[in-house]
Amino acid sequence: MAHLYLVRHGGVFEVGERVSLIGDEAHHAAKVGRMLPGEGTLVGDGVGHVAQATVVEVTQGEVVLELRLVDFFPPATPEVWLVQALAKGDRDELAVQACTEMGVDGIIAWQSDRSISRWSNDKEAKGVARWHRIATEATKQSLRPRVPRVSGLAKMEDLTGLAATHQMIVLEPDAPVALSAFVPEGVAPVVLVVGPEGGISPGESERLREAGAQSYRLGSSVLRTSTAGMAALALVSVALGRW
Repeated sequence: MAHLYLVRHGGVFEVGERVSLIGDEAHHAAKVGRMLPGEGTLVGDGVGHVAQATVVEVTQGEVVLELRLVDFFPPATPEVWLVQALAKGDRDELAVQACTEMGVDGIIAWQSDRSISRWSNDKEAKGVARWHRIATEATKQSLRPRVPRVSGLAKMEDLTGLAATHQMIVLEPDAPVALSAFVPEGVAPVVLVVGPEGGISPGESERLREAGAQSYRLGSSVLRTSTAGMAALALVSVALGRW
């Protein structure tokens, strides 16, 4: 199975250029992958470029790769974003991981009225950093060319603003219309809103609908907050022709 390594790169990602894996990426390639000069792998910059590369040099703390064949994958149109409510345990993190593997383009954290987990003070920065690490690892595992953007806590005003200009879908088990009936329109991002364990509060639902969001149900059963996003993403991906 091919492995994808990510590098931070600010220049031109082109054939013949050499890039370096450092830190954890270098450790994984050299110590875990036991890569040697002459071997091939995939390397990307996380923003659309993926290259077939050859190992040139392996030293302590650095693996140098030469790019042989470079592909560029433009952003999807429309994009699909996940607004994931904070949840207890690791349920929100499971949603981030799975939805990244399935192709979500952006992830927005949301501390909803019924969220048991709370990010306050320095917890927000740590939480966002952890979600970003999870999304990065899931990107590499699934060989995706782009790491989804992970945003900090959104306020209700942020979400109503998105509802007014984007195709916002609020997942609610008692909504009259099934998500399988959703028909995308235009190029505005599709925004999936997933509530916490107790669901989205009536007040939140009302404000989002008034701002332009549409409510949909997934089926007859009630899914966990960790699985609702991935189920919705699968349906929307089919509607968009991604799958």
